[in-house]
Amino acid sequence: MKENVYFVSGIDTNIGKSYATGYLAREWNKNGIRTITQKFIQTGNTELSEDIELHRKLMGTGLLPEDKEGLTMPEIFTYPCSPHLAAEIDKRAIDFNKIERATEALSEKYDAVLLEGAGGLMVPLTRDLLTIDYIAQKNYPLIFVTSGRLGSINHTLLSLEAIRKRGIRLHTLMYNLYPVSDDELIRRDTEDYIRTLLAKEYPDTEFVSVPCL
Repeated sequence: MKENVYFVSGIDTNIGKSYATGYLAREWNKNGIRTITQKFIQTGNTELSEDIELHRKLMGTGLLPEDKEGLTMPEIFTYPCSPHLAAEIDKRAIDFNKIERATEALSEKYDAVLLEGAGGLMVPLTRDLLTIDYIAQKNYPLIFVTSGRLGSINHTLLSLEAIRKRGIRLHTLMYNLYPVSDDELIRRDTEDYIRTLLAKEYPDTEFVSVPCL
C-alpha cells in the first residue's frame, strides 16, 4: 500500500467527522490531489453508508464507481452503536482483512485516501482493540476533528496526550465550525488555545478551520 492513507477521527461522536472529511476531500481535489474517502466501519445502516453519501454531497460528485463496488464502505452493521457492539448484535465479526484490501485498492488508484473512523478516537472496534490502537498499528497519519463547543478543549487535550503516548503522527487538526456555535467567546478562545498549543508542541501539524458550507 502506498503511504497515502490518512485516518480521520475526532474527539467524540457527532463532532462532525463526516462533514470535515467531505470538506477536506473537496479541497484536496480542488488543489489537484486526487482524493477519495472511505468509511472504515459504518454502523446504523444496511446497504449504503450515509457518511459516504454526505462526503459525495460535499464533494459534489454523486456516488462514485468505487462506492457501488463497496470499496469505500467495506463493513456495514445495522445497529447505530460502537463497532464492537454492532458486530455482536449482527452476529458477525468485523472483517479487518476485507477493510484493508479495500483501502489498498483505493490507495493504488488515488493520490490520497481519507479513511473515516466510527465514533471517537477511543471507541472500541472489538472487545480487545480500540480505534486509536488500530491507527497506531497501521501507522496511519491522523487527521483529527474537534470543535469550539463547550467541553471540546478538555476532550481535545486528553486525545492529544493519548495520540502522543502511542507515537501517532498528527498530520492535521480540523477545527469544525459547523454547526455554528452558540457561544462565540468560547469558540474563539478554544481556537486560540489550540493554535498556540500546536505551534509549541506540534509544529508540523496543519490547522484547518472547517467552515459552514
